[in-house]
Amino acid sequence: MERRVECTWKRHIAEQLKQRDRVQRHAFEEIIHQYNRLLEKSDLQTVLSERYQTDKYDAQRGHETSAGSDPGRNELLQQEMSQMRIKHQEELTELHKKRGELASSVIELNNQIQLKDKEIQSNEAKMLEYQQQIASLEGECKELKSCLQDLELANQTLKDEYDALQITFSALEEKLRRTTDDNQELVSRWMAEKAQEANKLNAENEKDTRRRQAKLQKDLADAAKEPLPIDQDDDIEVLAEDGGKPTGEASPNRPLSRTSSKRLSQTPPSGLLDSISNMFGVSDCVQPGLVPPHYSRRGANSFSTSPESAETPSGGCADVRLPSTALHVFEAHDGEVNAVRFSPGSRLLATGGMDRRVKLWEVVAGRCEPKGALTGSNAGITSIEFDSAGTYLLAASNDFASRIWTVDDYRLRHTLTGHSGKVLSARFLLDNARIVSGSYDRTLKLWDLRSKVCMKTVFAGSSCNDIVCTEQCVMSGHFDKKVRFWDIRAESIVRELELQGRVTSLDLNHDRTELLACSRDDQLKIIDLRTNAIRQTFSAQGFKCGADWTRVTFSPDGCYVAAGSADGTLYVWNVLTGKVDRTLDKNHSSAINSVSWSPSGTYVVSVEKGSKAVLWSDL
Repeated sequence: MERRVECTWKRHIAEQLKQRDRVQRHAFEEIIHQYNRLLEKSDLQTVLSERYQTDKYDAQRGHETSAGSDPGRNELLQQEMSQMRIKHQEELTELHKKRGELASSVIELNNQIQLKDKEIQSNEAKMLEYQQQIASLEGECKELKSCLQDLELANQTLKDEYDALQITFSALEEKLRRTTDDNQELVSRWMAEKAQEANKLNAENEKDTRRRQAKLQKDLADAAKEPLPIDQDDDIEVLAEDGGKPTGEASPNRPLSRTSSKRLSQTPPSGLLDSISNMFGVSDCVQPGLVPPHYSRRGANSFSTSPESAETPSGGCADVRLPSTALHVFEAHDGEVNAVRFSPGSRLLATGGMDRRVKLWEVVAGRCEPKGALTGSNAGITSIEFDSAGTYLLAASNDFASRIWTVDDYRLRHTLTGHSGKVLSARFLLDNARIVSGSYDRTLKLWDLRSKVCMKTVFAGSSCNDIVCTEQCVMSGHFDKKVRFWDIRAESIVRELELQGRVTSLDLNHDRTELLACSRDDQLKIIDLRTNAIRQTFSAQGFKCGADWTRVTFSPDGCYVAAGSADGTLYVWNVLTGKVDRTLDKNHSSAINSVSWSPSGTYVVSVEKGSKAVLWSDL
């Protein structure tokens, strides 16, 4: 074992020596070769010199030897000596010449040796630098490997959490679907039971009425056969109850009136029917004998084809003036104007623009006089709405928030934040104590103004461009071309309606029975909320929707529709005929963003992507 160890380190030393020999010999091998050549030439020169000295010595001896014997031979020897001297002189000259060349070669080689030494030093310095870089890179590589392992572990953990959340989401989605199906089934069963109860109630009322009438006729017949003395006071009392009619005619009417009053007392309250109508549509909830009065009236009015057959909606404006003249063209904001809205009393006008302000204008004698400005927003205004009393103003903006001001003192009262994208629309509910906002982050939020908190958040699946509200239903228009109907209480979609283009605007008529929708396919559609179907479509040659937030409006009586085009033209359609009634241009220089019709029906205001607003009327 010791012998093997000894051989190993000896072999290692031999290999290291050979390696050093190879490295060091390669750099100096040429120099040593040239040096050996110089030594050989130097030795040759020495040999020649010695030979010359020997020849010279031999010649002198021969000269001395021959000096006494033969003069002719001496001359010959002198000649040979002179020739040899010349020859040796030439060889010496040649050797000196070669010696000079070799000396210059030695100098050049010395210079090359110095250059090589410098290169070796620089290469060694570079090698040290590269070794340091290699060491640092190896350290960084180790750190990156450790970071990569940490990231892989974190990624695996997140993947596991994502899988778990996905499974939970799928389970919740399935549960939601089942709950929605159960809810729809329960609603349908409840409606069917209500219908059966109404039929039973009507049948019992009719049976009771027939029984009472038969009994009364029998009593009257018996009384006619056996006349009894009637006291005067009793006769007066009967006349008073029957309104002066004869006894035989009046008596059957009294139980009939009681029966009808009993039937009315059994009828569900109209508030419940209105709520169901607003939520699911009248066609889903109206049963025989339970038809609300406004349904029959609006049903005839909505589908009439001539102006003579149309009625003025209850509570609506009967004096609607079609715009024909631009009364006042004014600079509303410093930049693009996105929203415009009249107050409920039609006295005030509010506009919102990209200059982050909401401006209030007072409409006086066909002109819009500036009244004040509402500040506090950090980005452009996208939507404006007054509450039902005109006391508060709600505005949505691009800074992910909605704000509420009081109109009288221009003070900022509430700032509602929580969306992760720009808020494109915000609306008061009918109780004015709650607000619904829709955002680019694909969510809708329900806010309580009493507690100033978000009560519910509903994920819509697509960017919400506009919102309108009834008592318990929120209708939202989305980027994915769908209009969604939401039940506020259940946080679920009641139904969806898909249009041909991205929905830009929604508006309700005064009776909240018809929904006006504008989309990017350059069409306006009226959706009947009682039949859940598109009742009418409006379009025009040259009309083009200019943006994803272009707002359109109903007239106060619901008989006209107004919308602005991308070329700055204002179009007014007649709902009864379905044709364009007015086309107003030459006042806007850019696309119209929003249109608002005053509740009094007198004025129409349109705002554009520029900075102008135009007040229209027929004056």
